Amino acid sequence: MTRTAIVSALAEEQFGLLELLQQPQKVSHAGRDFWQGQLHGQAVVLALSRIGKVAAATTATALIERFKVSRMVFTGVAGGMADGVHVGDVVVATEFLQHDLDASPIFPRYEVPLYGQARFRCDEALTALLFEASQAGLTGLARGPRGAWSDAAVHRGLIASGDRFVSGATESRALRLALQDGGHAVLAVEMEGAAVAQVCFDYGVPFAAVRTISDRADDQAHVDFPVFVKDVASRYAQAIVHRWLKSL
Repeated sequence: MTRTAIVSALAEEQFGLLELLQQPQKVSHAGRDFWQGQLHGQAVVLALSRIGKVAAATTATALIERFKVSRMVFTGVAGGMADGVHVGDVVVATEFLQHDLDASPIFPRYEVPLYGQARFRCDEALTALLFEASQAGLTGLARGPRGAWSDAAVHRGLIASGDRFVSGATESRALRLALQDGGHAVLAVEMEGAAVAQVCFDYGVPFAAVRTISDRADDQAHVDFPVFVKDVASRYAQAIVHRWLKSL
């Protein structure tokens, strides 16, 4: 059976999907609750990764080892880094790297030791479908009764992960410049994706990820984030995942 894992960091990001899950069955494993069932005609497992790279890696490993998922998608929020990536936009990841990984001078900065690479690519086919689903999903929301998403754009590119909530303009600028100096033009920053991408790489499981921009990783990030997750992120996830699952 082909089973798809749908992962988010926070319950608020996945609330709408859980409500739609058919024939739900809760399984507790590795200190987490996983929900198996049917969603839009697909066998799925809904999971909360919790926050941070270690927690996300544990969740991804459990999904592969215990639930034998065939593919994995991560939905959630991120802070915008690049110019032109605004609050309310969506970024579909093509690659991930860990912005807080530095084993230099033994290995180049950002490179994962013994892997010979800093970036982990997402599955091209799943990512292409996710990009199309994001465009269609936002278009559908813009036409709905709450048309606040009419100006939202969908981007595709590199996302950076780290065990830190980037929430200051000075810190954000310094991080962006450091990554650029290392040859990494990052669109957004979050706290889980790179870990999941590496686990999926190890197991050979196709992985894709989409992040809604909740803030600009600046001095207002801590104010914008909670409201945005509650009011917007779950609607984005529901619309995008619906169209993505239908396209598989």
